[in-house]
Amino acid sequence: MTRVDLDSIDTFRTRGVVVLRGVFAEWVETLRAGVAENVRMPSASGHFYQGEKGGGRFLSDYCNWQRIPQYRDFIFNSTAAAVGAELMGSDTARLFHEHILVKEAGADVPTPWHQDMPYYCVDGPRTVSLWISLDEVARENGLELVAGSHLWGKYYRPQRFNGNSLNENDGLETIPNINGNRGDYDIVGWSVSPGDAIAFDYRTLHGAPGNTSATTPRRAFSLRLVGDGTSFVRREGIKTSPPFPDVSLESGAPLDGPQFPVLYSRA
Repeated sequence: MTRVDLDSIDTFRTRGVVVLRGVFAEWVETLRAGVAENVRMPSASGHFYQGEKGGGRFLSDYCNWQRIPQYRDFIFNSTAAAVGAELMGSDTARLFHEHILVKEAGADVPTPWHQDMPYYCVDGPRTVSLWISLDEVARENGLELVAGSHLWGKYYRPQRFNGNSLNENDGLETIPNINGNRGDYDIVGWSVSPGDAIAFDYRTLHGAPGNTSATTPRRAFSLRLVGDGTSFVRREGIKTSPPFPDVSLESGAPLDGPQFPVLYSRA
C-alpha cells in the first residue's frame, strides 16, 4: 500500500524536504494530550527558554516515548513509520527518537538555523524527521528550510537553542548567516494546519522564528526515523543531543537495541 505519492517522494529526495497535507490529522488530539502531559512534567532533558520580552515559553524536550503513552500509541500504531520508509526508500524504518518543540503564544525565541545530523550519534544514508504541526501555523511563524542543503556535503557546528555551541572544538564549519543573506538560499516554508507534516532529511538546514501570535501556541511533535544502513557513532570528547548515555553499542556498529525499535519492515 502506497501512503506517499511519487511526486512527494521525488521532492523529498531531491530537495531534502516536502510538506504532507493532513497525513496525521486523526492523531492530532492524541498527540496534543501527550504534549500537554510532557509540558506539565518535562523530562530531565527538557529545557524551557523564556522570551526576551516576557512572552511565553519555548519548551524543547525529547526521548519521552517510554513514559508518555500517547507518544507510544502514535509511534507504534500510526502510519508514520511506513510513510518514513517510503520517503527514505528503505525496507525498514527504525525509531531514533521523538522531540517536542512548544512555543507558547508570544514566545519570541527563535530556533536557530541548524542541521540535525551533527547533533546525533547516528550516521547513514536514509533519515527523515516528520515535523507534525498540532496547531494552525502561519507561514511567517513556522518552520523554514533550505531546500537542497542535504546535498551540499557539509556538516555544520551544532549549537544549543540559546546560541552557544554544543561542542567548541568539533572541527566543523560555522553555519553561514542565512537570515542576513536570505536571497542567496532557496528557503521554503508553508502555512500548516493540525495534522500536516513537514518531512526533511537530517542534513537539511532548518530553523524557525519566534511565535509572534498573541493567542495561539505553536506545538510540534517531531518523529525522527532512520532507515537501512544506519550505524551508531561516537567521537571522543564530543557531546551528542540526545546523549543516549545508556547505549553500549560500539561506534560503527549497526544501530540496534531497545532504545531504537524497528517500527516498520517491508518484509
